[in-house]
Amino acid sequence: MEHRGNNAPFRYATPGRGAASNMAGRFERFATAAVSDGWSADDDLPVLRTVVRDEVARSLITYNRSPDLPFDRSINPYRGCEHGCVYCFARPTHAYLGMSPGLDFETRLVARPNAAEILRKELSARSYKVAPIAIGTNTDPYQPIEKDRGITRACLEVLESFHHPVAIVTKGTLVERDLDILARMARDGLVRVGISVTTLDADLSRRMEPRAPAPKRRLRTIERLTGAGVPVRLMTSPLIPGLTDHELESLLAAGKKAGADAASWIMLRLPREVSQLWQEWLADHEPGRATKVMSRLREMHGGRDYDPRWGHRMRGEGEYAQMIGQRFRACVKRLGLAIETPPLRTDLFARPVQAGDQLSLF
Repeated sequence: MEHRGNNAPFRYATPGRGAASNMAGRFERFATAAVSDGWSADDDLPVLRTVVRDEVARSLITYNRSPDLPFDRSINPYRGCEHGCVYCFARPTHAYLGMSPGLDFETRLVARPNAAEILRKELSARSYKVAPIAIGTNTDPYQPIEKDRGITRACLEVLESFHHPVAIVTKGTLVERDLDILARMARDGLVRVGISVTTLDADLSRRMEPRAPAPKRRLRTIERLTGAGVPVRLMTSPLIPGLTDHELESLLAAGKKAGADAASWIMLRLPREVSQLWQEWLADHEPGRATKVMSRLREMHGGRDYDPRWGHRMRGEGEYAQMIGQRFRACVKRLGLAIETPPLRTDLFARPVQAGDQLSLF
């Protein structure tokens, strides 16, 4: 553990965790960063255990109007993510809960056990207009706690009962557990899964996304999903300049070999607190590449670590961003991977008869 000054967070040696500090959330009135007590920093610290609390959801479907996104609604069964990917753009959302986007994000999780019940209620509303729902756009629906909680599976069961289209994004191999549901929905054109593979370097992956499945294991998940008839998009996201960008073609080829029929890419994004967390990680794990990585990012964002403007935040701009786009388009064309895919079906949507409905009397 390293103290970095009176107003800066402690740096931690945290096996199996991505963040190296636990900065105070930007909405906290009083800073929660640890203060040095004068003792040696060489004492071993206890391993940080994951703590999960339940939240009773009042609503579940979140709507957005971003032109950068191919969907206008999403659901998230969990807040925070135990995968611990240090670059995760969703980390700042933990500040809204009065917690740190650093280690709190990956160790203090929130589960929404009544998610499926609320989802059923929202889909049953007469005013509801069907369109594909995205799952996993903020935090991973198949992170380790899903094995015991089963909230994501319960939501899928609701979506299947309504014949509702869904797009899933995950790094988690636990998605294989739900192949029974996904295969049935795939036969009706109701589901597509995106698997994120950021690098083929197992050592780099372990350090950068410590509790996510290994790259080869994620590729095996693509094989299992596509083998069951579930269409999969390989997501080379985030692509990190000066660190993983040289792997772009290898990643796409590996995804194609595993059975993916489509691909996409997004450049590394460093909104709010993520920038400091990322730069701490670079200093600890890739000090020799830190300057190049940050220089490339700033080059694409007008000299800033991140440009949040719609149309710019996902890929940046300038010669380097254009070059990555050209490489991506050339490779997917050569491999026969799609960028755009057929829309999921919405014409099958139907509200199932439920207890109390008039039709249930007949």
